[in-house]
Amino acid sequence: MSTLQPALNAASAASIPAPAAPAVPAKTWIAVIGATLGAFMAVLNIQIVNASLADIQGAIGAGIDDGGWISTSYLVAEIVVIPLSGWLAQVFSIRIYLLTNAILFLILSAACALAHDLSQMIVLRAIQGFTGGVLIPMAFTLIITLLPHAKQPVGLALFALSATFAPAIGPTIGGYLTENFGWQYIFYVNLVPGAIMVGMLWYALEAKPMKLSLLREGDWAGIVTMAIGLSALQTVLEEGNKDDWFGSPFIVKLSMIAAVALTAFLIIELTVKKPLLNLRLLVRRNFGFGMLANFLLGIALYGSVFILPQYLARIQGYNAEQIGMVLAWTGLPQLVLIPLVPRLMQRFDARIIIGAGFVLFAASNFMNIYMTSDYAADQLLWPNIVRAIGQALVMAPLSAVATAGIEAENAGSASGLFNMMRNLGGAVGIAILQTVLTKREQYHSNVLMQSVSIFEQATRTRLEQLTRYFVNHGVLDHADAAHRAYVAIGRIVQKQAYILAFSDTFYLLGMALVVALLAVLFLKKTGQTSAGGAH
Repeated sequence: MSTLQPALNAASAASIPAPAAPAVPAKTWIAVIGATLGAFMAVLNIQIVNASLADIQGAIGAGIDDGGWISTSYLVAEIVVIPLSGWLAQVFSIRIYLLTNAILFLILSAACALAHDLSQMIVLRAIQGFTGGVLIPMAFTLIITLLPHAKQPVGLALFALSATFAPAIGPTIGGYLTENFGWQYIFYVNLVPGAIMVGMLWYALEAKPMKLSLLREGDWAGIVTMAIGLSALQTVLEEGNKDDWFGSPFIVKLSMIAAVALTAFLIIELTVKKPLLNLRLLVRRNFGFGMLANFLLGIALYGSVFILPQYLARIQGYNAEQIGMVLAWTGLPQLVLIPLVPRLMQRFDARIIIGAGFVLFAASNFMNIYMTSDYAADQLLWPNIVRAIGQALVMAPLSAVATAGIEAENAGSASGLFNMMRNLGGAVGIAILQTVLTKREQYHSNVLMQSVSIFEQATRTRLEQLTRYFVNHGVLDHADAAHRAYVAIGRIVQKQAYILAFSDTFYLLGMALVVALLAVLFLKKTGQTSAGGAH
């Protein structure tokens, strides 16, 4: 009997069904879907406007240099408010804070479409950035606080649509609306989905009392130093290449302000009793390495959305709508794949899925490092599809692994840090790519010009052919025709130099993703624990 008892106990235990995962109320899902729709719109808004910036500049009489502030003002405001959102949601309650900012985001979208001059547009875009920036981390916070651990992969897959699908599809929507209806519609397009978002949040979010007493206890020194530091840093990154970096006194002063303010912020956050952001989360292995991988993902995600339209416009002469159609293939496959990611996370170790995603995303960039003047939409199709698959596989599992075990009281800090780091990665990536593109074009141009010498027979033959071409096409003065031939040769060399420089930028993006892959190797496997479990 004694030998049979353990077997009988095991058999009876096996016959008892495992406890089912708690059912998630419909209201919770409506809140999560409404919030992620808001995050999607906020991220989409950046890329839609960037795709149509030239049209907006022309319409409101802004120069190319000054017009860049239409995007910069939004991004500066957004990156400041993202880490503030967790604390402000505690002060005003999630319902009031999220609904207020969602409604203001829609009002400001319509106001931007009615702006008459550059100063109006910059002010409106900055305020819109403060409201749109709230929508991103609050969606992430609701997912990791309202949903049980077993359902979080589904919520994070929804969030991935805003984080990776929205940047990819933004230029497509922006180009189509601008070419067919006018630039104002890139702002009006927010109104219908925005109204649906507000309705869902109004219905689903629970009313809770505000805690205005927290304003007295606020980490105001941390808030001020962070706001000054991040504003200065973001402005340096956005404007640096245009102003010749440290050749500009303006950029030097801002860099010093950013360095002093952010150093002070770090010291304050690590010493005060109630910090704005719990930076000690960064020493947790998965969150720390997850943040590094997320920063590098931001470099590649926003960097590729920046560099590919630049290439297609400058080298291939595509308009906004044509560029959008090429970039659609980096977005559309994600619509099919992202909903499947939660099932993959049930079957496979999340780290393997993240690794596979980074490998594919890196490979898509390495596929573009041998571009020629014929490299256009057809040649970019497969790299873009591979990129779409890679992006779809990365975001939800990376978010899940990085935030596994984050306690409810730290959810705001984790969300603010995680989303800020991806956006900061995007700003750093674009700044680096702008500089690399400029410097490498100069380098390749110098190398090519050494081969295109007047002492080379091939060069003289080509000049004679071009001179004859211009004479045959109506240029009567032979000296003028010869001059035009020289100019034409110079343009050909510059175009080839730019193509080689664009190839170099794709190589750089690929290497950033290889480093992200190395960071993934240091992630620990996470168990199916509830929030507040494993660290």
